[in-house]
Formats: sequence, C-alpha cells, structure tokens
Amino acid sequence: MDLPLPVLLAVLGAAAAHAAWNALLKSGTDPLLDAALLALAASALAAPALALVEPPRPEAWPNLLASASIHVGYYATLSFAYRAGDLAHAYPIMRGTAPLFVAFFSAAAFGETLAPAAWSGIALICAGVLSLGLCGGGANRRASAWALANAAIIAAYTLVDGAGVRAAGGAERYVVWQLFLMGLPFGLAVLALRGRALARHAARYWPRALAGAALSGAAYGVSLWAMTRAPVAVIAALRETSVIFGALLGAWLLGEGRLRARLASAVAVFAGLVALRL
Repeated sequence: MDLPLPVLLAVLGAAAAHAAWNALLKSGTDPLLDAALLALAASALAAPALALVEPPRPEAWPNLLASASIHVGYYATLSFAYRAGDLAHAYPIMRGTAPLFVAFFSAAAFGETLAPAAWSGIALICAGVLSLGLCGGGANRRASAWALANAAIIAAYTLVDGAGVRAAGGAERYVVWQLFLMGLPFGLAVLALRGRALARHAARYWPRALAGAALSGAAYGVSLWAMTRAPVAVIAALRETSVIFGALLGAWLLGEGRLRARLASAVAVFAGLVALRL
C-alpha cells in the first residue's frame, strides 16, 4: 500500500488534535485525575455511537480487549511522565520512539515490506521528533524513563489495533468500540481509588475533559482508519508529527520556551514527510 494524499492530510489533522489534547492534559492541576476524567469522558462520548454501527467481527474482539488493557498502562505512564517533566521533553520522547518499535515489528505482524524511501521517511520523522525532546525543558531521568515506558506501550497498542481494525469488517466498527472501551479500565480504577477527589475534579474541570476527549477520539479514530489505507508503520510515524504542534503549544501556551531550537527540528520532520510520499 502507498500513502494517498487524502490519508496524509487526514493524519496530519489528527496529529494536530493529538497535540492539543496532550497540551490540555499537561496544563491541568493533577495529571492522574485529568487523565482518568478524559478517559471516562471519551467513553461517554463514544457510547451513543455504539447503536449506529454493527459490532466488530468476532476475530477483532481479542484485539479490542487487549487494547483496553494496554491503555491502562498508557494513561498511567502518560500522567506520570507529565507529572515528572515538561510537555516539550516527555511528549517527543514518547511519540518519537514508538514508531521505530512499530516499524521493526510490523513486518512480522502484518507482512508489510517498506520501501527504502519509507524507511528513510520514518527515520527522519523520528529523528526530528526526538531532537525536540532533547532541546526541550523539564528534562530529568524520571520523566525520560516514564516517557520511554509510554513509548513501548504506544507501540504495543498500535500493533494490536492495527491488526484489529483490519479484522473488524469495517474501520468504523472497530473505531467506535475501541474509543468506548479504551479508557474504561483506567478511568474506573482511578474512580475506585480516588473517587471523591475525582468527583471534585470533575465538577470543576468537566468542560476541559470533554474537549480533550473529543480531540483524543478524533485523533486516534482517524489514525485507525488510516491504518486500513496505508502501512501501519508509515501511519505510526506520520501521526507523530503531532510533536511539532506540541512543541509550539508547549512554547506558546505553557511557557516552556526554546521555540527557535525546536523549530529547527521541524526541517527533519518535513523531509520525512516528503520521503514518505516518494
């Protein structure tokens, strides 16, 4: 499969949405409660759509359940990384390392053979993304460790969902059910452990949670659809251009500075996008 221009543009839009919801999460007062509230809000927003689509084929359900379980670790490590360091440091490490894992394992998982230009594009995008993390503020070993753990989890659920969405009998079937199930285990676990604190947090910050959940759902839903139109490894790398948007948001909205140094990394990412289209 090649990379059609409409798919490229759709995933770039999803990347911007992904950066926006991460900036919302980082700008909050308690990353753990914010992540749990966002996860529950995402399930609530997806619930009405369950009646509008057919259930996924039976062979896709193991992937859905596995993805929901993996996302417990995703939300936990995400909140810990943002508690330990800046968005500009943790976000690029998380998003820049995961596509490398996906690219190496997708051949075995999906039988996809990437052209040299695609490998070059993935490498350039990852290099540009990771360089943003190296020049970002808030760097420390704890934030880096949580970000790397999150990257491994991102790679795991990307491979699981990439296989599931292709087996579901229609991208919309898998996307709706995945978005409904994705955050439930984590959100319910935090509710059980910190119910009163979460309720107080929800009363104050529910509009932000709904906005973040809508952006999160749109971002990942488009990415899952794109995985049925182009190689999973290519989409995994392409969606991490969200870090460019995240770097700008971190510098402009969160006061994390070093804007010029981060913009230099965008050159490598742009070159990677060109290589993916060759």
